[in-house]
Amino acid sequence: MSIEKVINQTKFRNEHHKMSTNLIYTYNWMMEQYKKFFEKADLTPQQYNILRILRGAGHALSTLQIRQRMLDKMSDTSRIVDRLMKKGLAEKAISKSDRRLVDVTISDKGLALLDKLDAYTDEIDSPLTTLSEAEARIMNDLLDKLRRPA
Repeated sequence: MSIEKVINQTKFRNEHHKMSTNLIYTYNWMMEQYKKFFEKADLTPQQYNILRILRGAGHALSTLQIRQRMLDKMSDTSRIVDRLMKKGLAEKAISKSDRRLVDVTISDKGLALLDKLDAYTDEIDSPLTTLSEAEARIMNDLLDKLRRPA
């Protein structure tokens, strides 16, 4: 369905305005789709992102290093890590190399949860199945181009 019909707006200043509106709407729509999936696992998309970052790193990371790798740069990384700790999905310790830093690792329980969720990657990807691989590649190229400095 076109963005005009979805948001009941027929006039845009120009195609760039329409595109930015479409991007914002689509981002929010996709986040709602993902939230439904992650609620089943009692996670937020940000918590899932941090767990995947920790698993991928294979070693302890500071909250600053986690934040640099996160998709959502506006997140309060420390607070999200604390919530993961309360759930037993992550662990913190004083850094051995710099006592001012805290090292964060994924717990065995966190690894087990990610392993369980890995079986549902098709469900996670389901909002994207209307695009072919070629269309997804074009979309990725366009989004990368959009973020390049002018």
